[in-house]
Amino acid sequence: MDWIILSIAGVFEIVWAAGLKFTEGFTRLWPSLGTVVAMAISMALLAQALKTIPVGTGYAVWTGIGAAGTAIVGMILFDESRNVIRIICIGLIIAGILGLKFSSES
Repeated sequence: MDWIILSIAGVFEIVWAAGLKFTEGFTRLWPSLGTVVAMAISMALLAQALKTIPVGTGYAVWTGIGAAGTAIVGMILFDESRNVIRIICIGLIIAGILGLKFSSES
């Protein structure tokens, strides 16, 4: 269950990271509030998951989900580069996330 909670925390990390683009430097009220709420949810779920998942593994997986997911969202929503090297690197991050998950004792 804690891995599911950690995964959801990672999804909320993607939401708040992408949300930062819409806040325009926290000058827009509703996108800013949504971003801050997503940050709080992400952190609360991460803290919950870290009760049983080792901190190094949990934090690395959380940031990996956020990094890879935000890069993918950037390509979809913000027309960021989709070159082959970038996609390979995102794949390597995902491989690292899976490697940490499946090698974990938790």
